[in-house]
Parts: sequence; C-alpha cells; structure tokens
Amino acid sequence: MSPNRISKRIVAERLDWIEKMVKEISALPLKDYKSFPAERRNVWAAESCLRRGLEALMDLGIHVAAKGFGKGITEYKEIGSVLKDGGVFDDEICILFQTLAGYRNRMVHFYNEISDEELFEICSCQLTDIPETAAVIRDWIHCHPEMMHEIL
Repeated sequence: MSPNRISKRIVAERLDWIEKMVKEISALPLKDYKSFPAERRNVWAAESCLRRGLEALMDLGIHVAAKGFGKGITEYKEIGSVLKDGGVFDDEICILFQTLAGYRNRMVHFYNEISDEELFEICSCQLTDIPETAAVIRDWIHCHPEMMHEIL
C-alpha cells in the first residue's frame, strides 16, 4: 500500500463523532455510582457511546495510517505504533492509544466481563483519554496540510 492523501471529510466526520459520543456520555449521571445504574438505560447508553467513540478513534487512526503513511492495519493495537513511527504520537500517547484499542477489543469480544462499576469508573474518570488522543491526531494533521486531500 502506498501513501495517498488523508481525507478532510473522513477526519472531520470521525472527530465530530468522537465529540458527540463523549458529549452523550458526559450528559449521564456520573457524579456518583449509585445514580448511574439506577436507570438501566444509563449503563446501556454509556456502553454504546463509549464503544462507538473508541471505534471512531480507531477508524481515524486507521485512515491516517493507511492514507498518510501507506500502512495497512490488521489489528487495532498496531495503529498506535504506526502513528508513533510516523511522528503523530510520542511514546506516552502511543501507549495510551494501544490501551484504548485494547479496551475497544474487550468491549467487543468480552462485553460480558465489563461490570457496571468498571464502565462507570471509565466514563467518570477516564473519558478525557479519548478526546485528548483525538486532539493529538487533529493537531498533527493541522501541522501537515500537505498530506490532506482538500475535497470535503
């Protein structure tokens, strides 16, 4: 696979989706655990939005890896390393991205092992990891306009 151009449309769509999912999670009752599972729809909404936000982040990373660096991805955990090799991530963000990719895989394949308490903890204390990682990709893209396809 050879590098091409990163699509502004795809980047914008994925960043918007991440922002939307984080906003939806933030609107849930996350002040204390007791109120979170009291309405079961909160748990289902949190799980769905978290998984979908992580999917959008992974899709964004895959797109940058494929179009920006010509690298095919076979596993989500590879994305962080490819983006680090391309200068998008430093060591710390690479590790965080790999952790997020691993958690996405856990949500998809081992969903039955994720407790309401764990989901609450992630949504109430670690939710910023997703938009912060997306912002690193966004900032790198802004610094490399020559890699962008102009058509939205």
